[in-house]
Amino acid sequence: MDQNGSSQKPTVIYKAEVTTGQGLLTGTLDLISITLVGTNGESPKRFLDQIGMTCSQGSVAEVDIPCDRDLGPILLIRLQKEPYSCFPQSSWYCNKVQVTSPQGELFRFPCYQWIEGYCTVSFREGTAHKPSDDTHPLQQRHRQEELQLQQRTYGWKEYLPNTPCCANIDTTATIEHNIMYSFPKATAFFGRGTTALFEAKMKGFLNKPYSWEKLEDIRKIFWFYHNCVSEYVFKHWKDDAFFGYQFLNGINPIKIQKCTTIPENFPVTQEMVAGTLGRTTTLQEELEKGTIYLVDYKILENVPTTFLNNQKQYIAAPICLLHQKPSGEILPLAIQLSQHPGPQSPIFLPTDEEWLWTLAKTWVRNAEFHTHEVIAHLLRGHLMSEIFAVATLRTLPMCHPLYKLLIPHLRYSIHINVLARTYLISPGGTFDKAIGTGRQGLAVVLQRGLAELTYTQLCLPDDIEAREVGCLLQYYYRDDGLKIWEAIRSFVSGIVGLYYKSDSEVQGDGELQSWVAEIFAKGFLSRETSGVPSALHSVPELIKYLTMTIFTCSAHHAAVNGGQFEMGAFMPNLPSSMRKPPPQAKSPVTLQEFLDTIPEMNVTSQVLSVLWVLRNESLDMVASLFD
Repeated sequence: MDQNGSSQKPTVIYKAEVTTGQGLLTGTLDLISITLVGTNGESPKRFLDQIGMTCSQGSVAEVDIPCDRDLGPILLIRLQKEPYSCFPQSSWYCNKVQVTSPQGELFRFPCYQWIEGYCTVSFREGTAHKPSDDTHPLQQRHRQEELQLQQRTYGWKEYLPNTPCCANIDTTATIEHNIMYSFPKATAFFGRGTTALFEAKMKGFLNKPYSWEKLEDIRKIFWFYHNCVSEYVFKHWKDDAFFGYQFLNGINPIKIQKCTTIPENFPVTQEMVAGTLGRTTTLQEELEKGTIYLVDYKILENVPTTFLNNQKQYIAAPICLLHQKPSGEILPLAIQLSQHPGPQSPIFLPTDEEWLWTLAKTWVRNAEFHTHEVIAHLLRGHLMSEIFAVATLRTLPMCHPLYKLLIPHLRYSIHINVLARTYLISPGGTFDKAIGTGRQGLAVVLQRGLAELTYTQLCLPDDIEAREVGCLLQYYYRDDGLKIWEAIRSFVSGIVGLYYKSDSEVQGDGELQSWVAEIFAKGFLSRETSGVPSALHSVPELIKYLTMTIFTCSAHHAAVNGGQFEMGAFMPNLPSSMRKPPPQAKSPVTLQEFLDTIPEMNVTSQVLSVLWVLRNESLDMVASLFD
């Protein structure tokens, strides 16, 4: 009798290689055994090592598996994790398993999962299979059992009314290990946040609920983190050209739209803008030429605000008119700080007194902060990614070709949002401590943002056409974004073409249709006016939908996340709150009045510490070969 209890003389020998992950703490001292399951039966259970040390960090364990007959094509493997001696249980990260048959045929089993506790887990052979591709009862049963387990593991819950649902995870302590941050990423995330707050506290800013004495003092926060971009912002934040440029290539480049007719609630006249446009043209001529653009923050109208440092905060819903010159510069022509014109809502102009005009632009930048952080970043960058991630885990088994396509782009989507719900948007979190809307106002903006979110907006080429910004000069977000969209679409098209040869195959894939339906129901609350499909009927529809999903989780989030600290490090360019109401008359404004309107020292420090953490790359990020 051999060490595994078999008394029969083996007739065939399979060879297995079990690879443990390279990361910190990926190895285990527990006993690991493997069983092969083929079309003709299964092998005896075989331990990888008698002393429990084989599955160490980065190791490749090799084991011979004797069988009394040929098992046929290997469909599944079972990995069993058991106690070893007196050692405590430890998690194990299994990268992959490779099995070589006696005939030399290689079977690959991608795992890439943490295995926790003493348990038995099964993995399928790595070839991607749609539901219709599975003909063997073992495959069909494993597919059903995997989805049942995933649906028990990952559930849905409502976090705020009339906003996208989220993963049913209350705290970071209850996150399933396979969707948690890696150790390097977690270390960097919490380390940077703690360091930033410590620096602000040591410099005394975090404990000072007072106005800044001088604008230049704002640069002293996290001075060592500044770079050429943040220094450029400091030097040019008051320039009209830089103000306009940020609508094209700043952190919220998705609001600007062409203006062909001046809105009725924004009565800008030729006389108002003649000094800015010059003598050689008129407002009407520029409207007809298509060089006038609009940014409207109506979504912020009547949003409730909070108290910071025991002082009421204010929010505006401005409208900003812009003109692009032949050189490509886009300059503000006029700003109205409410949606209702009248004597108490004047139209501010570049020809106004310096600090009055600067204050008007700063109110627009404050509106940019709110719409960027809540809609462009939180809703479209994070909550949508979580919707895609949870739906993928619940409705697509690991062997599904679309699971294999999507899962790399959904990494950490759930964990980062649990952190946000724990620290940023929770009661008493950063939004309540340092942002003018507070959590209550955040909920209102988020609800409105979802109510207005459309499939057209999520699909970049359609969005560019809908906003009529195809001819905007120096719009690098559009130019680069369309190239990335096309690269993703081309890749997705190739993958889809391998597995879906006809529209009927798309329609007949029940798992795919469940995935789409769950996203529609849980992400968009079944709102048909969004234009988001609840089912897919053709190969082109599938390609577009997958392209949108990957673009949202990657390129869109990168565009609205990466430059937050640089654009906001000099806080007047991106204030999170305003302490005085918007001006209701064109009275001169002093620098001191400006300083008493923008956030105080401690509020500034709180916000910048968060922006510093959010904009940083992961320590375990794999850079592109083209960087």
